[in-house]
Formats: sequence, structure tokens, C-alpha cells
Amino acid sequence: MARPSTHIFRLLKWGRTLARHGALRGIERDPNTPPPVKRLARIARLGTIQPREPDYAGAFRDIGPAAIKLGQTLATRPDLVGEDAARNLLTLQDDLPPVPFEQIRQSIEVSFEQPLENLYAEFDPEPIGAASIAQVHRAVTTEGRQVAVKVLRPGVREQFARDIDTYEWAAAHVEAMGGEAARLRPRLVIANFKRWTNRELDLRREAASASELAEHMVGTPGYEIPGIDWDRTNGRVMTVDWIDGIKISNVEALKAAGHDTAEIANRLVLAFLKQAIAAGFFHADMHQGNLFVKADGTIVAIDFGIMGRIDRRARMWLAEILYGLTTGNYRRVAEIHFEAQYVPSYHNVDEFATALRAVGEPMRGKPVSELSVGQMLDGLFAITRDFDMQTQPHLLLLQKTMVMVEGIATQLNPSINMWDTSAPYVRSWIRDELGPEAAIADRIREDTETLLRLPDLIRRIEDRYPAKGGAPEPPPLPDIELVWEKRAREGRGWLGYAMAAGLGGLAVWAAVAQGLIG
Repeated sequence: MARPSTHIFRLLKWGRTLARHGALRGIERDPNTPPPVKRLARIARLGTIQPREPDYAGAFRDIGPAAIKLGQTLATRPDLVGEDAARNLLTLQDDLPPVPFEQIRQSIEVSFEQPLENLYAEFDPEPIGAASIAQVHRAVTTEGRQVAVKVLRPGVREQFARDIDTYEWAAAHVEAMGGEAARLRPRLVIANFKRWTNRELDLRREAASASELAEHMVGTPGYEIPGIDWDRTNGRVMTVDWIDGIKISNVEALKAAGHDTAEIANRLVLAFLKQAIAAGFFHADMHQGNLFVKADGTIVAIDFGIMGRIDRRARMWLAEILYGLTTGNYRRVAEIHFEAQYVPSYHNVDEFATALRAVGEPMRGKPVSELSVGQMLDGLFAITRDFDMQTQPHLLLLQKTMVMVEGIATQLNPSINMWDTSAPYVRSWIRDELGPEAAIADRIREDTETLLRLPDLIRRIEDRYPAKGGAPEPPPLPDIELVWEKRAREGRGWLGYAMAAGLGGLAVWAAVAQGLIG
């Protein structure tokens, strides 16, 4: 843990970078910003020339790799950074100048403890992509398999650890200032960010995530996850099958290749819903650079460093919320927010339902080109303050991914209606998971699991209260107070005897000294 002076120095240095891009102006003007934060922002911008239009994305890019990842996370939080900043941060691209090939070679050889040529028959020294955490090279294995090799940037783990240490320190102090800062729970936001990035900095976990997602998506037509070469994968290097395809953002190339872009858009939305609602495990970095379309129309996802996970209860609430918004059942949506304790119980359910109606009604029946999921999230964030809703960090990745998927789907099909596309799937899932048959099946499963635990419970009780032995039970014995217990109770323990002896000896010595005792 660094000293406070180190954290303050880093914050001031980052603050000057933000100031040069005009990105501190919003912090200083926001009435909810704690006064100490405003003072720090004023100190950081002293002597800088600020542009008229703030460039938040440029500021985070200049600060460094950890800031780029943090900026992409904050892009989903208009309630935290403001709508203008969130919109600008959505343009933040995770690309940096590549690391020299000799450093990449050394990293691979050190991590596998063997020469590069023993692993790959061919290895292109020019990367096909370089991001803040890793870069990717095309290669051919010694068995002739076409692969993509992802390698961590040297020193990136140590840099992230230093920066996140300061993020945690700053978030703790801001949250302790109370008020709006406490409601937004910055410490929990940074804790989730730390967990996501630590997972992304271990390429074995990324490979495992890809493998798990592939299992969940089995049987989903037109959606594919590249295979993992586990023999050439470790914490710093990951090798996956090479994908030949067109970037999903290149709409003109897709149309020229004869693909139905509207159908691809629908398939992408449904694939995301299956991951998030049915599996509870979803690709949370589904931006344009991580999705390709093969010649047969199959969508292929890559880069599984950031994954989202939602437990079953939260998925049930989410499905009901989405379905309630699409059907206009705002009362039920409001009740779910209270059941999930997203809204404190001292608020009124009907009042919250009315606020939700103000957000949802303008959305219904209109194409994304007019109103969008992103705008709906902005509207929901706007009412969170009125109803004292705390930030739910476990849903941040989901919100971010929803905005990403919507953006790509809109590019592919500007007239797509996300609600109409989502509603049939969500309705079917709710019927299967929340209908009478599902409720009976859940009860049977829970009761069966309880019955199966009974033998173990009985064994633990017997361990705690063992059976009596073969000897007869002894008769009751009288309760007799011991001598030293009585003396201790009356204040005449061994200490009393020692003091009495000492005083007696002192009296004898005094008598001898006075000649009273010969």
C-alpha cells in the first residue's frame, strides 16, 4: 500500500492531464461534487490551457492503460460522470502503439521455458492489434494450425496494480465524504473494476471463459466461439483458432458479400439475451472490434477478457423488468425493484411506477433510430437519485454490454426495434422459468436437496451429542467448594498469605531495631 502522499501526487498528475483536455470542468461545476474534490481539481488545473469542448476519451488515453479500462467502465455511468462525458467515453478505443517484437518473443519464451520456434512454425512479428493490456499476432503452430496468439504487455500487471491502488484510496476518501458520493458507492465500483481487470490480466482465465461460453452457446445457430489451444496457453500467452471473417462494423463489406445485415442484427441481439438471461454468463466486451462474420454468415466473438455473470434470481428480476417495460406493466417493474431492494422500502411503489412510466412510454413501438435502450438507461439513471437507489455494480457490465449490442445492431439495421426483437425471447424464458411447471420443478428440486442433506445433518448432531458409553451413569456428586476457591472468594488467597508474612517480618525487624527484642 502506497503512502497518502504518493496517491495525492498521482491524482494531481492525472488531474493535470484531465485539465489539459478540459475534463475537470464538469467535476468543478457539478453541485454534488464534494468540496475537497473541487479544491483538488482547481489545484490540478492551475496553469493549464483548457479546450472549449472537453475530450474525456483523449484524457483517459493519455493517462495510461488502467485509465483506458476505467474510462470504458465509466462510459456506462452517466449518473456518475454526466451524460456528455459518458457519450464521449463511448468513443474511447482501446488501442496503443505495439510493443517491439523482441520483447514479445522474450515474454513467450520465458513463460513457456522454450524457444518460440518449438511452439510455432510461423509467427508474424507485426501485430494485428495492440490494446492496453495485450497485443495479438498471427501464427501457425508446429502442427500447421492457423492461430491467433495474444500476449500480455510486459509490466502491465505491475502498472495496473499501482494505479488501482490509488483508485481504491481515492474512492474510499470520496465515499467517506457522504452525500451523493456515498450513494454512488465508488468503492464498490472500483472493487468490481479491480476484479474485472485482474481476470483480464490472467490469460488462462480468459481462455477458460471462452471455453465456458462455448458450452453455453452450443446449439445456438450462427454464433461461434474460437477453439482454445491449451498446450500453448498460460497466464501471459493465449493461443486460439484463427478466424477469417469481416468485421461486423463493416456494413458495406457485409452487404457486398451477400449477407442479410438485418438478420445478423437480430441474431446478435438474441445471442446476447441467451448469454445474459438464460446462461447468466455473457461476453461483456462486445464492441465492434470483437465481432466478425464468417463467409457462411456465422457471427464469431473474440476477446473474452471481460465477462459478466448474473445469478439466477437477478436474471429472473432482469427478465421481468425487460418484459414489463416492453409490455407497459410498470407496476410490476416497480414491485421488482422493491423486491430486489434496489429501491429503499420507505418509498412508494406507485410513485416509482409512475416515474418508470415516464421513462418507458416514449420508448414503446419506436425504432432505435428514434429512441434507444441507451436513452432508456439514461432515463432510469435520472430517477435513481429521486428514489435513493444505490449503484448496483453487478449490473454495470450488463448495462455497458446492452449499449454496445444496441449500437452494433443499429448500424446493421437502423430500423431495428430492440423491444420487438427481445420480447418473444424474454416472454418464452419467463414462461419456462417462472411458469407453474417451473415453480413445481424448483420446489421438487429444493425439497429433494433438503432430504438428501438430512443424513449428513443427523451425523453432525450425533458428533455433537455422542451416545452414552457402556458404563453405568454415575450418581450425582455434591458440589463442594474448594479451600482456595473459598479463600479467593473471601479475599484470602495465596496473595493474602504472602502479604501477611511480609508485614509480620517487617514488624519483627522494627522490634529488633528498637531493642524490644534481644
